[in-house]
Amino acid sequence: METSFTPVMSFAGGVLIGLAAVLLMAVNGRIAGMTGILAGIIPPLSSDWAWRLAFLAGAAVAPVVMIAAGGVIDYAVPVSLPVLAIGGLIVGIGVYFGAGCTSGHGVCGIARLSPRSIAATLTFMLTAGLTVYAVRHLAGGAA
Repeated sequence: METSFTPVMSFAGGVLIGLAAVLLMAVNGRIAGMTGILAGIIPPLSSDWAWRLAFLAGAAVAPVVMIAAGGVIDYAVPVSLPVLAIGGLIVGIGVYFGAGCTSGHGVCGIARLSPRSIAATLTFMLTAGLTVYAVRHLAGGAA
């Protein structure tokens, strides 16, 4: 499977993520870390669950709106559902031990010049690059 690079869509997505993070910080004084936001709507509910639910709903509805407006999201998943579930579990473990997710550390933490976030982002970017290299070139996979 060939990975398509879409610079315009990638740039637009990055701008929207950055805008959402800035607006959330400006309006609520909160960091747009998706796992932290999600944790606040899992019982027991935090007292500020309403904005968390609205933020997550916006993240889920945005692709639907894009498709309805005539946009195309072309993607393929070259692995089975059990492999995806295992990958999700591994990511969840990383989020737990890394004290945050890619959005919290990578988008918001680096913007705040947090040394912990910079170290976490370097770690997960290096790990992601090594994983892609290993799967594509050493294991002969198509991911």
